[in-house]
Amino acid sequence: MELQAAITSRRSVRSYTTTQVDRPTIEKLLQAAIQAPSAMNSQPWAYAVIQDAALLQAYSERSKQFLLTLLEQVPKLNKYKTALANPAFNVFYNAQSLVIIFAKSQDPQNYEDCCLAAQNLMLTAHSLTLGTCWIGFARPFLNLPAVKEELAIPVGFEAVAPIIVGYPQISNPPAAARKPPEILFWK
Repeated sequence: MELQAAITSRRSVRSYTTTQVDRPTIEKLLQAAIQAPSAMNSQPWAYAVIQDAALLQAYSERSKQFLLTLLEQVPKLNKYKTALANPAFNVFYNAQSLVIIFAKSQDPQNYEDCCLAAQNLMLTAHSLTLGTCWIGFARPFLNLPAVKEELAIPVGFEAVAPIIVGYPQISNPPAAARKPPEILFWK
């Protein structure tokens, strides 16, 4: 797939088949992710992959419960209260794989670098006819000290980009029209 076509046709996918993405394919996505630029070529990322269905289901439930405890502190979450309280809602949309990109420290540049790695991963997945979706709901939960300990994540690492990966159940509709770029200046 040509790069511009991949950029303009990639969409967040929230409906997946039950087919598991194989290890060589996930490794190909990780190889693409590590090609991202980083400040001073620091390559400040590390990756975790969860494909255990029971663990993904448990983490979905625990993520929802944790977010529900934050409603007063984070008022913008209130618009998701119904979904978070719905037992049928799965934070990971029943995808078979979760790739978590971690920053090796909380330096703001590392966060940005991990976001670049995430885009490489998502575009490569799209070029391989896989779907992805960045699951922002999971990030606060994955950064809880107890969860990091369960997953044996080194101290100081921060989950930046929890991305589900899988085979889309349906074809994505065409993209909604994008607003033209807002150019603040051109000197």
